[in-house]
Amino acid sequence: MRRSQPVVAGVIAALVGFSSSFTIVLAGLVAVGASDRQASSGLLVLSVSMGLVGMWASWRQKMPISIAWSTPGAALLVSSGALDGGYRAALGAFVVAGVLTVIAGLWRPLARWIAMIPGPLASALLAGVLLPVCFAPAKSMVAEPWMTTPVIIVWALLMRFARRWAVPGALIAAVIAIAVGRPDSAADFVPSWPHLTLNTPSFDVGTMIGLGVPLFIVTMASQNVAGMAVLRSFGFTPKLSPLLVATGAATMVGAPFGAHGINLAALTAALVAGPDADPQPDRRWLASFTCGATYVLLGLSAGLATALVASAPPILISAVAGLALLGALTGALAAAMADPVLRDAAVITLVVSASGITAFGISAPFWGLSAGLLFHGLSRIRPGAAT
Repeated sequence: MRRSQPVVAGVIAALVGFSSSFTIVLAGLVAVGASDRQASSGLLVLSVSMGLVGMWASWRQKMPISIAWSTPGAALLVSSGALDGGYRAALGAFVVAGVLTVIAGLWRPLARWIAMIPGPLASALLAGVLLPVCFAPAKSMVAEPWMTTPVIIVWALLMRFARRWAVPGALIAAVIAIAVGRPDSAADFVPSWPHLTLNTPSFDVGTMIGLGVPLFIVTMASQNVAGMAVLRSFGFTPKLSPLLVATGAATMVGAPFGAHGINLAALTAALVAGPDADPQPDRRWLASFTCGATYVLLGLSAGLATALVASAPPILISAVAGLALLGALTGALAAAMADPVLRDAAVITLVVSASGITAFGISAPFWGLSAGLLFHGLSRIRPGAAT
């Protein structure tokens, strides 16, 4: 049993990571204009990309390096909604985010500039992106009370007694609720094998700035930086530069197929890096390697996952996605409000990022971070300094 422990831990980590957030990924791609077929393609490419890069990184550095899709990035897509340039413009923004990630890996000043963004403001940006998505469970309780109530009850009970299975359990409860409450929707459930769909990205300046740059910043701050922190907490210090180059390059290659971005895992990293994966630290890389292999296999279920989302009431799927992000929202809000000196700037960042505004073709998250940084700079000017 001891020899198979890291393998079991890797399979569990992949199952939890995939089932707890694939609805968010699909909802994000559909929100920026993808068809069901294109969203399925994106989910497939993301799963395979993060699996292969995770296997390579684990084997290369012999550390439990787990790669995941950008869940906050998917939430950003949901909050951005339809773009002026359509789905192809979103793909261009994905390419830009990948290019910036590669540059951050090769050119250290860019990574340092991102690190110079005050932590509370980066957390406030993330909270502003997550907040509109987390409204969905409350809205679903009004629109579909009979189907939403059991989902929330299952989620709440599992959050109390088996936290890691809370979102997968809520997803299963949603499937049962759909089958029982809307048999006509269940009849529309027609799974199929996923198909790759190639689309030529278009590069709209407003979308690149308003979506591509915030996607890069959110992913760096809430995934890559957080993922490194998790690994360090367990005594592992991998080389970050090749990881950024690999994930950024994979994002660039996958973007025309609908992949919005891959990065270091943060939420599931502890499942493969901690002692539960294996008492011996030098064997834990087997857990992340197995996790990557499992992600590749799970990519084959992208058609099944997309069919499920397409046949369900959209508000119920959004509710499951919102429940999945409540933990991330809690952490982001706590970090955003932690520093009294930066609290006002963080609140400004949060409310503008969550506002949903678009100005000059650039969406709210960019303006939220800009407003927070400007106010932070203004607050550092001491009274009388200009006289």
